[in-house]
Amino acid sequence: MSRHSSYGKSSKSATKRNVLKRFERIDVLRRLGKWKDGQNKKVTGLPKTPVTP
Repeated sequence: MSRHSSYGKSSKSATKRNVLKRFERIDVLRRLGKWKDGQNKKVTGLPKTPVTP
């Protein structure tokens, strides 16, 4: 039995996403030096970050 072509290739999940999740965005902000663990507690309204970390 073969897979239907609408399911796409199995390597499709390895493509580059253009949207970061919150924890990924916080990691990028940490690397850029804009996030301090003790001071920043707000998770909503995070500043925009470059997609490529």
